[in-house]
Amino acid sequence: MKLLIFTNYFPPEMGAASNRIFYLANGLKMLGHDVEIVAPLPNYPEGEIFDDYKRKFSRIEKIQGIIVNRYWIYATISKKPVQRALGMVSFAASFWVGLFRFRKKKPDVVIIQHSPLFVSFSALVLSRFFKGCKKVLNVSDLWPLSALELGVMQEGKMFSLLEKIENYNYLHSDLIMGQSNEILTHVSSRCNKSVFLYRNIGPNEENDSKNTFKFEGVKKIIYAGLLGVAQGVYQICKNVDFKTLGVEFHIYGGGNEEALIKEYLMTNKDSNIFFHGSLRKSELHKVLPRFHASIVPLASRIYGAVPSKIYELIALSVPVLFCGGGEGAQIISENEVGFTSDPGNFEQLSNNIIKLKELNDEAYGKLLENCMKMANSQLNFQNQIEQFNCELKILKSK
Repeated sequence: MKLLIFTNYFPPEMGAASNRIFYLANGLKMLGHDVEIVAPLPNYPEGEIFDDYKRKFSRIEKIQGIIVNRYWIYATISKKPVQRALGMVSFAASFWVGLFRFRKKKPDVVIIQHSPLFVSFSALVLSRFFKGCKKVLNVSDLWPLSALELGVMQEGKMFSLLEKIENYNYLHSDLIMGQSNEILTHVSSRCNKSVFLYRNIGPNEENDSKNTFKFEGVKKIIYAGLLGVAQGVYQICKNVDFKTLGVEFHIYGGGNEEALIKEYLMTNKDSNIFFHGSLRKSELHKVLPRFHASIVPLASRIYGAVPSKIYELIALSVPVLFCGGGEGAQIISENEVGFTSDPGNFEQLSNNIIKLKELNDEAYGKLLENCMKMANSQLNFQNQIEQFNCELKILKSK
Protein backbone atom coordinates (compact mmCIF):
# COMPACT_ATOMS: atom_id res chain seq x y z
CA MET A 1 0.00 0.00 0.00
CA LYS A 2 0.97 3.62 -0.50
CA LEU A 3 0.94 5.38 2.87
CA LEU A 4 1.20 9.11 3.56
CA ILE A 5 1.90 10.16 7.17
CA PHE A 6 1.29 13.71 8.42
CA THR A 7 3.21 14.61 11.58
CA ASN A 8 4.44 17.69 13.40
CA TYR A 9 7.68 15.94 14.46
CA PHE A 10 10.20 13.75 12.64
CA PRO A 11 13.97 13.11 12.76
CA PRO A 12 16.47 14.74 12.85
CA GLU A 13 14.35 16.25 15.65
CA MET A 14 14.78 14.44 18.96
CA GLY A 15 12.19 13.39 21.50
CA ALA A 16 9.43 10.86 22.01
CA ALA A 17 7.05 12.39 19.44
CA SER A 18 9.63 12.29 16.66
CA ASN A 19 10.83 8.80 17.54
CA ARG A 20 7.40 7.16 17.73
CA ILE A 21 6.43 8.38 14.23
CA PHE A 22 9.76 7.23 12.81
CA TYR A 23 9.32 3.78 14.38
CA LEU A 24 5.81 3.58 12.94
CA ALA A 25 6.91 4.70 9.46
CA ASN A 26 10.00 2.49 9.37
CA GLY A 27 8.09 -0.50 10.72
CA LEU A 28 5.49 -0.18 7.97
CA LYS A 29 8.21 0.28 5.35
CA MET A 30 9.90 -2.93 6.54
CA LEU A 31 6.56 -4.72 5.97
CA GLY A 32 6.69 -3.69 2.32
CA HIS A 33 4.61 -0.51 2.25
CA ASP A 34 5.55 2.60 0.25
CA VAL A 35 5.75 5.18 3.06
CA GLU A 36 6.07 8.95 2.66
CA ILE A 37 6.14 11.63 5.38
CA VAL A 38 4.77 15.20 5.52
CA ALA A 39 6.46 17.20 8.29
CA PRO A 40 7.58 20.75 9.07
CA LEU A 41 11.14 21.98 8.69
CA PRO A 42 12.87 20.57 11.82
CA ASN A 43 12.83 23.00 14.75
CA TYR A 44 12.12 21.00 17.92
CA PRO A 45 12.91 21.38 20.82
CA GLU A 46 14.86 24.61 20.31
CA GLY A 47 11.99 26.43 18.59
CA GLU A 48 14.32 27.48 15.77
CA ILE A 49 14.68 26.02 12.27
CA PHE A 50 17.79 23.82 12.14
CA ASP A 51 20.77 25.37 10.35
CA ASP A 52 20.71 23.02 7.33
CA TYR A 53 17.07 23.91 6.66
CA LYS A 54 17.09 27.69 7.14
CA ARG A 55 15.97 30.06 4.36
CA LYS A 56 13.87 27.32 2.74
CA PHE A 57 10.10 27.11 2.34
CA SER A 58 10.10 23.43 1.51
CA ARG A 59 12.49 20.53 1.09
CA ILE A 60 12.24 16.91 -0.01
CA GLU A 61 14.77 14.48 1.43
CA LYS A 62 15.28 10.82 2.30
CA ILE A 63 15.82 9.60 5.84
CA GLN A 64 16.75 5.93 6.07
CA GLY A 65 14.96 5.23 2.82
CA ILE A 66 11.79 7.18 3.70
CA ILE A 67 10.85 10.20 1.57
CA VAL A 68 10.15 13.24 3.78
CA ASN A 69 8.29 16.28 2.43
CA ARG A 70 9.11 19.26 4.64
CA TYR A 71 7.29 22.59 4.69
CA TRP A 72 7.74 25.91 6.44
CA ILE A 73 6.58 26.46 9.99
CA TYR A 74 6.63 29.49 12.26
CA ALA A 75 9.05 27.99 14.79
CA THR A 76 8.66 29.05 18.42
CA ILE A 77 8.89 27.73 21.98
CA SER A 78 6.95 30.71 23.34
CA LYS A 79 4.34 30.02 26.00
CA LYS A 80 2.15 32.79 24.56
CA PRO A 81 -1.06 31.30 23.11
CA VAL A 82 -1.02 33.47 19.97
CA GLN A 83 2.52 32.48 19.00
CA ARG A 84 1.92 28.80 19.76
CA ALA A 85 -1.26 28.86 17.65
CA LEU A 86 0.60 30.62 14.83
CA GLY A 87 3.20 27.83 14.86
CA MET A 88 0.51 25.17 14.42
CA VAL A 89 -1.54 27.09 11.84
CA SER A 90 1.52 27.98 9.73
CA PHE A 91 2.41 24.33 9.07
CA ALA A 92 -1.26 23.38 8.68
CA ALA A 93 -1.41 25.89 5.83
CA SER A 94 2.02 25.45 4.23
CA PHE A 95 1.74 21.74 3.41
CA TRP A 96 -1.16 22.51 1.05
CA VAL A 97 1.56 23.54 -1.39
CA GLY A 98 2.21 19.82 -1.86
CA LEU A 99 -1.42 18.99 -2.76
CA PHE A 100 -0.72 18.08 -6.41
CA ARG A 101 2.37 16.06 -5.49
CA PHE A 102 0.38 14.12 -2.90
CA ARG A 103 -2.52 13.54 -5.33
CA LYS A 104 -0.06 12.20 -7.89
CA LYS A 105 1.17 9.68 -5.31
CA LYS A 106 -2.45 8.43 -4.92
CA PRO A 107 -2.10 7.24 -1.32
CA ASP A 108 -4.22 4.29 -0.24
CA VAL A 109 -4.11 5.33 3.43
CA VAL A 110 -3.29 8.62 5.14
CA ILE A 111 -2.12 8.42 8.77
CA ILE A 112 -2.49 11.72 10.61
CA GLN A 113 -0.86 12.61 13.92
CA HIS A 114 -3.34 14.22 16.34
CA SER A 115 -2.62 16.65 17.99
CA PRO A 116 -1.88 19.48 17.09
CA LEU A 117 -5.56 19.94 16.30
CA PHE A 118 -5.15 22.46 13.48
CA VAL A 119 -2.60 20.26 11.72
CA SER A 120 -4.74 17.11 11.92
CA PHE A 121 -7.86 19.06 10.86
CA SER A 122 -6.08 20.54 7.84
CA ALA A 123 -4.61 17.16 6.84
CA LEU A 124 -8.05 15.52 7.04
CA VAL A 125 -9.56 18.21 4.81
CA LEU A 126 -6.68 17.92 2.33
CA SER A 127 -7.00 14.12 2.23
CA ARG A 128 -10.54 14.50 0.85
CA PHE A 129 -8.84 15.30 -2.46
CA PHE A 130 -7.32 11.79 -2.58
CA LYS A 131 -9.84 9.52 -4.29
CA GLY A 132 -10.62 6.33 -2.37
CA CYS A 133 -8.12 7.13 0.38
CA LYS A 134 -8.74 5.82 3.91
CA LYS A 135 -7.94 8.09 6.86
CA VAL A 136 -6.33 6.94 10.12
CA LEU A 137 -6.07 9.33 13.07
CA ASN A 138 -3.18 8.67 15.48
CA VAL A 139 -4.31 10.19 18.81
CA SER A 140 -1.41 10.66 21.24
CA ASP A 141 -3.17 13.10 23.60
CA LEU A 142 -6.61 14.59 24.12
CA TRP A 143 -6.76 18.24 23.13
CA PRO A 144 -8.31 20.54 24.19
CA LEU A 145 -9.05 18.49 27.35
CA SER A 146 -5.34 18.24 28.19
CA ALA A 147 -4.94 22.01 27.90
CA LEU A 148 -7.83 22.47 30.32
CA GLU A 149 -6.32 20.01 32.83
CA LEU A 150 -2.90 21.66 32.54
CA GLY A 151 -4.45 25.04 33.33
CA VAL A 152 -3.25 26.68 30.10
CA MET A 153 -6.83 27.10 28.82
CA GLN A 154 -10.21 27.84 30.34
CA GLU A 155 -13.66 26.86 29.12
CA GLY A 156 -15.07 29.45 26.74
CA LYS A 157 -15.41 30.24 23.06
CA MET A 158 -11.91 29.07 22.10
CA PHE A 159 -12.29 25.84 24.05
CA SER A 160 -15.65 25.19 22.37
CA LEU A 161 -14.12 25.82 18.93
CA LEU A 162 -11.29 23.38 19.60
CA GLU A 163 -13.77 20.77 20.83
CA LYS A 164 -15.68 21.13 17.56
CA ILE A 165 -12.44 20.61 15.60
CA GLU A 166 -11.62 17.59 17.78
CA ASN A 167 -15.05 16.05 17.09
CA TYR A 168 -14.72 16.78 13.35
CA ASN A 169 -11.40 14.96 13.29
CA TYR A 170 -12.88 11.87 14.95
CA LEU A 171 -16.02 11.82 12.79
CA HIS A 172 -14.10 12.14 9.50
CA SER A 173 -11.59 9.37 10.22
CA ASP A 174 -12.02 5.74 9.21
CA LEU A 175 -9.86 4.28 11.98
CA ILE A 176 -8.61 5.87 15.20
CA MET A 177 -5.50 4.60 16.94
CA GLY A 178 -4.72 5.71 20.50
CA GLN A 179 -1.77 5.23 22.84
CA SER A 180 -3.90 4.41 25.90
CA ASN A 181 -7.19 2.77 26.80
CA GLU A 182 -8.31 6.07 28.33
CA ILE A 183 -7.87 7.78 24.94
CA LEU A 184 -9.90 5.09 23.18
CA THR A 185 -12.66 5.34 25.82
CA HIS A 186 -12.81 9.11 25.27
CA VAL A 187 -12.90 8.74 21.48
CA SER A 188 -15.64 6.10 21.65
CA SER A 189 -17.75 8.46 23.74
CA ARG A 190 -17.59 11.02 20.90
CA CYS A 191 -18.09 8.83 17.82
CA ASN A 192 -18.82 5.32 16.58
CA LYS A 193 -15.53 4.55 14.83
CA SER A 194 -13.17 1.58 14.76
CA VAL A 195 -10.36 2.01 17.31
CA PHE A 196 -6.97 0.34 17.78
CA LEU A 197 -4.69 0.43 20.84
CA TYR A 198 -1.21 1.36 19.61
CA ARG A 199 1.29 1.78 22.42
CA ASN A 200 4.08 4.21 21.54
CA ILE A 201 6.87 1.66 21.82
CA GLY A 202 9.98 1.23 19.73
CA PRO A 203 11.82 -1.80 18.34
CA ASN A 204 13.07 -4.08 21.11
CA GLU A 205 16.62 -3.38 22.21
CA GLU A 206 19.36 -5.98 22.16
CA ASN A 207 20.20 -7.50 25.54
CA ASP A 208 23.56 -5.75 25.82
CA SER A 209 21.76 -2.37 25.91
CA LYS A 210 19.88 -3.23 29.09
CA ASN A 211 20.49 -2.44 32.73
CA THR A 212 22.32 -5.40 34.28
CA PHE A 213 24.57 -3.75 36.88
CA LYS A 214 24.44 -4.36 40.61
CA PHE A 215 22.62 -2.02 42.95
CA GLU A 216 25.62 -0.41 44.63
CA GLY A 217 27.42 2.92 45.05
CA VAL A 218 25.79 6.35 44.90
CA LYS A 219 22.29 5.96 43.49
CA LYS A 220 21.85 7.86 40.23
CA ILE A 221 18.45 8.89 38.88
CA ILE A 222 17.85 10.24 35.39
CA TYR A 223 15.24 12.31 33.59
CA ALA A 224 15.50 12.29 29.79
CA GLY A 225 12.97 14.10 27.64
CA LEU A 226 11.15 17.34 27.01
CA LEU A 227 11.65 20.08 29.58
CA GLY A 228 8.22 21.68 29.35
CA VAL A 229 5.36 22.85 31.52
CA ALA A 230 3.57 19.49 31.29
CA GLN A 231 6.58 17.65 32.76
CA GLY A 232 7.42 20.09 35.56
CA VAL A 233 11.08 19.07 35.93
CA TYR A 234 11.98 22.58 37.12
CA GLN A 235 9.60 22.22 40.07
CA ILE A 236 11.18 18.86 40.92
CA CYS A 237 14.59 20.52 41.02
CA LYS A 238 13.29 23.19 43.40
CA ASN A 239 11.24 20.95 45.69
CA VAL A 240 13.17 17.67 46.01
CA ASP A 241 16.36 17.84 48.09
CA PHE A 242 18.52 15.34 46.22
CA LYS A 243 21.60 16.24 48.25
CA THR A 244 19.93 15.40 51.56
CA LEU A 245 18.48 12.23 50.04
CA GLY A 246 22.01 11.23 49.08
CA VAL A 247 21.29 10.58 45.40
CA GLU A 248 22.25 12.25 42.13
CA PHE A 249 19.69 13.58 39.65
CA HIS A 250 20.86 13.85 36.02
CA ILE A 251 18.80 15.73 33.43
CA TYR A 252 18.96 15.23 29.66
CA GLY A 253 16.76 17.16 27.25
CA GLY A 254 15.61 20.59 26.15
CA GLY A 255 12.53 22.79 26.00
CA ASN A 256 10.75 25.73 27.61
CA GLU A 257 12.11 25.12 31.11
CA GLU A 258 15.73 24.55 30.12
CA ALA A 259 16.80 28.14 30.86
CA LEU A 260 15.03 28.07 34.25
CA ILE A 261 16.76 24.83 35.22
CA LYS A 262 20.19 26.12 34.17
CA GLU A 263 19.64 29.33 36.12
CA TYR A 264 18.59 27.37 39.20
CA LEU A 265 21.67 25.15 39.00
CA MET A 266 23.95 28.18 38.66
CA THR A 267 22.79 29.41 42.09
CA ASN A 268 22.51 25.91 43.63
CA LYS A 269 25.75 24.25 42.57
CA ASP A 270 25.78 21.71 45.41
CA SER A 271 22.24 20.43 44.77
CA ASN A 272 23.36 17.03 43.39
CA ILE A 273 21.51 17.92 40.18
CA PHE A 274 23.39 17.79 36.87
CA PHE A 275 22.22 19.10 33.48
CA HIS A 276 23.68 17.48 30.34
CA GLY A 277 21.63 18.87 27.42
CA SER A 278 20.13 16.80 24.61
CA LEU A 279 21.36 13.51 23.15
CA ARG A 280 20.39 11.60 20.04
CA LYS A 281 18.29 8.49 20.57
CA SER A 282 21.13 6.07 19.88
CA GLU A 283 23.39 7.87 22.37
CA LEU A 284 20.64 8.13 24.98
CA HIS A 285 19.96 4.39 24.86
CA LYS A 286 23.60 3.80 25.82
CA VAL A 287 23.31 6.28 28.72
CA LEU A 288 19.96 5.24 30.24
CA PRO A 289 21.02 1.80 31.53
CA ARG A 290 23.81 3.44 33.56
CA PHE A 291 21.21 4.82 35.97
CA HIS A 292 19.42 3.05 38.80
CA ALA A 293 16.01 4.56 37.95
CA SER A 294 14.30 7.28 35.95
CA ILE A 295 11.80 9.91 37.02
CA VAL A 296 8.85 10.20 34.61
CA PRO A 297 6.80 13.22 35.73
CA LEU A 298 3.53 14.85 34.79
CA ALA A 299 2.92 18.25 36.38
CA SER A 300 -0.77 17.42 36.69
CA ARG A 301 -3.10 14.48 36.07
CA ILE A 302 -3.83 14.43 32.34
CA TYR A 303 -6.57 12.05 31.24
CA GLY A 304 -5.33 9.71 28.51
CA ALA A 305 -1.66 10.59 28.94
CA VAL A 306 0.74 7.66 29.26
CA PRO A 307 4.26 9.00 28.57
CA SER A 308 5.87 6.77 25.96
CA LYS A 309 9.20 7.04 27.78
CA ILE A 310 7.71 4.61 30.33
CA TYR A 311 7.80 1.86 27.71
CA GLU A 312 11.25 2.86 26.53
CA LEU A 313 12.67 2.70 30.05
CA ILE A 314 11.02 -0.62 30.87
CA ALA A 315 12.38 -2.12 27.64
CA LEU A 316 15.88 -1.05 28.79
CA SER A 317 15.24 -2.46 32.29
CA VAL A 318 15.35 0.94 33.99
CA PRO A 319 12.85 1.11 36.91
CA VAL A 320 10.43 4.04 36.82
CA LEU A 321 9.60 6.65 39.47
CA PHE A 322 6.30 7.80 37.96
CA CYS A 323 4.79 11.10 39.11
CA GLY A 324 1.25 10.92 37.79
CA GLY A 325 -2.03 9.07 38.08
CA GLY A 326 -4.39 7.22 35.80
CA GLU A 327 -3.38 4.53 33.36
CA GLY A 328 0.35 5.30 33.62
CA ALA A 329 0.37 4.71 37.38
CA GLN A 330 -1.70 1.56 36.90
CA ILE A 331 0.86 0.14 34.45
CA ILE A 332 3.76 0.79 36.87
CA SER A 333 1.95 -0.62 39.90
CA GLU A 334 0.40 -3.70 38.31
CA ASN A 335 3.66 -4.79 36.69
CA GLU A 336 5.80 -3.81 39.71
CA VAL A 337 8.41 -2.00 37.60
CA GLY A 338 8.83 1.03 39.88
CA PHE A 339 7.02 3.33 42.30
CA THR A 340 4.28 5.92 41.79
CA SER A 341 3.40 9.26 43.35
CA ASP A 342 0.69 11.82 42.71
CA PRO A 343 1.57 14.63 40.28
CA GLY A 344 3.14 17.56 42.11
CA ASN A 345 3.44 15.62 45.40
CA PHE A 346 7.16 16.08 46.05
CA GLU A 347 6.99 14.48 49.50
CA GLN A 348 5.68 11.25 47.96
CA LEU A 349 8.37 11.40 45.27
CA SER A 350 11.06 11.91 47.92
CA ASN A 351 9.72 8.94 49.89
CA ASN A 352 9.82 6.80 46.76
CA ILE A 353 13.44 7.80 46.16
CA ILE A 354 14.23 6.73 49.75
CA LYS A 355 12.35 3.46 49.15
CA LEU A 356 14.40 2.85 46.00
CA LYS A 357 17.66 3.74 47.73
CA GLU A 358 17.01 1.29 50.59
CA LEU A 359 16.36 -1.72 48.34
CA ASN A 360 18.81 -4.60 48.63
CA ASP A 361 20.33 -6.33 45.60
CA GLU A 362 17.63 -9.00 45.54
CA ALA A 363 14.72 -6.53 45.66
CA TYR A 364 16.29 -4.29 43.00
CA GLY A 365 17.01 -7.35 40.86
CA LYS A 366 13.32 -8.21 41.09
CA LEU A 367 12.45 -4.78 39.64
CA LEU A 368 14.79 -5.43 36.71
CA GLU A 369 13.32 -8.90 36.22
CA ASN A 370 9.79 -7.43 36.14
CA CYS A 371 10.90 -4.86 33.53
CA MET A 372 12.26 -7.62 31.28
CA LYS A 373 9.13 -9.71 31.77
CA MET A 374 6.84 -6.83 30.81
CA ALA A 375 9.02 -5.86 27.83
CA ASN A 376 8.89 -9.38 26.43
CA SER A 377 5.19 -9.96 27.00
CA GLN A 378 3.53 -6.57 26.48
CA LEU A 379 5.97 -4.29 24.67
CA ASN A 380 6.90 -6.29 21.59
CA PHE A 381 7.13 -3.79 18.74
CA GLN A 382 7.11 -6.38 15.95
CA ASN A 383 3.90 -7.96 17.21
CA GLN A 384 2.23 -4.56 17.46
CA ILE A 385 3.25 -3.31 14.01
CA GLU A 386 2.07 -6.58 12.43
CA GLN A 387 -1.29 -6.28 14.21
CA PHE A 388 -1.61 -2.71 12.97
CA ASN A 389 -0.71 -3.87 9.47
CA CYS A 390 -3.62 -6.31 9.63
CA GLU A 391 -5.92 -3.42 10.61
CA LEU A 392 -4.73 -1.45 7.59
CA LYS A 393 -5.43 -4.36 5.25
CA ILE A 394 -8.94 -4.74 6.65
CA LEU A 395 -9.50 -0.97 6.34
CA LYS A 396 -8.30 -0.94 2.72
CA SER A 397 -10.62 -3.81 1.78
CA LYS A 398 -13.75 -1.98 3.00
